Amino acid sequence: MAPAIAVTGASGRIGGQLARRLSGAGVSQLLLGRDPARLPDLPGAVKAPPASYGDAQAMRAAVDGAGTLFLVSAHENPGRVRQHKTAVDAAVAAGVERIVYVSLLGAAPDATFTFARDHWHTEQYIRNTGVRHTFLRDSFYQAALPAMTGKDGVIRGPGGEGRVSAVAHEDIADAAAAVLLAELEDLDSHDGATYELTGPQALSFAEIAAELSRATGREITYVPQSPEEAYASRERYNAEPWEVQGWVTSYEAIANGEMEAVSDAVPTLAGRPATAFADFLGENPDSYRHLVR
Repeated sequence: MAPAIAVTGASGRIGGQLARRLSGAGVSQLLLGRDPARLPDLPGAVKAPPASYGDAQAMRAAVDGAGTLFLVSAHENPGRVRQHKTAVDAAVAAGVERIVYVSLLGAAPDATFTFARDHWHTEQYIRNTGVRHTFLRDSFYQAALPAMTGKDGVIRGPGGEGRVSAVAHEDIADAAAAVLLAELEDLDSHDGATYELTGPQALSFAEIAAELSRATGREITYVPQSPEEAYASRERYNAEPWEVQGWVTSYEAIANGEMEAVSDAVPTLAGRPATAFADFLGENPDSYRHLVR
């Protein structure tokens, strides 16, 4: 029997959907999470002991027996890269031979979007370990676009006229499953590959607002802000400065064209077209329920 695949974030949207796809394919899995009670009960899957990325001993125990680690990035925080490095080192020490890492479109050391820099540094660290690897650079999530819209029906941010090729969680899970299953089926192992997982088109915020208007039956609009206006309007959240900077620079990255690339990776890997934003809204009405009067 092939070594198990360790799936992190298995109680979340990407890891959870991936785990279900791998279970359906009869793959042996270790499901990782900080709270095992939240992990799904799936045939062929074992719930690993609780583990967080920053706990080297717990991570090493959790991935023991796995040949591949599917690594979903940690929630944004100032120490995220350090946590990723600890998790990677623990996996390699436990004998993991391959890491499939969920990265971000536009990852670069000087990316406008500050959180994208974390992904670049994590990619570099994984490369330098010498472990076999594949990087899945996801665009922004389609589910995040309705969430960026206020209850007043307005999207506000310094996105200018930039475009974003947002992708559905389901598409990421299908692409990831294809990458992970290929090796088990003695097909192309995707070693060293970096895939940009995007939707089928890049939309402006005005076009996103128009799609939300059609879905909700009310007028949704986009109001561009200057960076100064964006920071000032978010002061009411009393968030940490690094977090507010991440929120604002996500819009600025779009304005700068860093999130507009459209690739064929989803249809190539998943064997079907990538999900359009309009179709995502039609299939996920809960995503915009806060906008429906």
